[in-house]
Amino acid sequence: QVQLVESGGGLVQAGGSLRLSCAASGLTFSDYAMAWFRQAPGKEREFAAAISWNDISTYYADSVKGRFTISRDNAKNTVYLQMNSLKPEDTAVYYCTAAGRPFTITTMTAGYDYWGQGTQVTVSS
Repeated sequence: QVQLVESGGGLVQAGGSLRLSCAASGLTFSDYAMAWFRQAPGKEREFAAAISWNDISTYYADSVKGRFTISRDNAKNTVYLQMNSLKPEDTAVYYCTAAGRPFTITTMTAGYDYWGQGTQVTVSS
């Protein structure tokens, strides 16, 4: 059974930083692309960042490019999202997710089958 457990969310002032972590179990972590999506109140879930299984490729939404960095440690089965220069519009529940198939990567929600419970990020102005 695949489990993804996020941590690191919280309340931060605009311009501040947070680092999210996601610990994965129940899958061969190094075979799967990982991603972070987010969902703000009243809005649909949207893509934020993705990283390939071999840590070679990363993808970012335009809204976070240059401010967020996704990374992974395959030895620890953990993926991270470093968020800098946070803005109030970054306020959302952030979800860690694993691709539905090994050795594939996408920015589309449909490509991800395994989801964490989410962690709240709130950025105050």
